[in-house]
Amino acid sequence: MCLLVGELIQPESKQDSRPVPIPRTSKKVDRIFEISILLKALDGAFEAIGGLLLLLVKPASINHFVIALTQRELVQDPRDFIANHLLHTAQKLTGASLIFGAIYLLSHGLVKVILVAEIMRDHLWAYKGLIIFVVAFMVYQIYRITYTHSIGLLLLTLYDGLVVYLTAKEYRRLTS
Repeated sequence: MCLLVGELIQPESKQDSRPVPIPRTSKKVDRIFEISILLKALDGAFEAIGGLLLLLVKPASINHFVIALTQRELVQDPRDFIANHLLHTAQKLTGASLIFGAIYLLSHGLVKVILVAEIMRDHLWAYKGLIIFVVAFMVYQIYRITYTHSIGLLLLTLYDGLVVYLTAKEYRRLTS
C-alpha cells in the first residue's frame, strides 16, 4: 500500500531497523488494488455500523422503519422483490437471529477494517490475513449461491476474487 501511505516499508525483522525501499509503480493494477481494498474497508465500516445498530435499535423500530421505507413501492408493485425481501428480513429479526446478525456484521466488518488499515501501514502479515479471510467468506458465499441463486451474491463473490488476486499480486511484489 506504499502508493497511498509512502514509499518505504518497515521491515518485520527487528534486526534491521532501516526502512526497505519499495519501487514505486504507476500501473493501473496498483491503482485498482488500492481502490479495491479501500472499498473493502468502506464495506467493513458499513457492516460494523450495521451490526452496532442491530445491537442498539429495537427490532420493532427496525420493522417500523422498513415498513415506512417500502410502503410506497409495495403500493405501486405488491410483488416488488427488494421491498418484499426487506420486509421479510426485518420481520425475522428477533431474538437469536438478531444477535447472530449483529455479531456477524460487527465482527466481519471490524476484521476487514483492521486488515485494510494494517495493509495501509505496510504490515505484510495483513496481506495474508486479508487473503485468508476473504477466501473463507468466498467459500461460504459460493455455498449460499448454490441454493439462493443470488446475482448480487455472485457479483460480490467475483469482486472478492478480484480483491484476493490483487492482494496476492501486491504481496508477491512487496516480498520479491
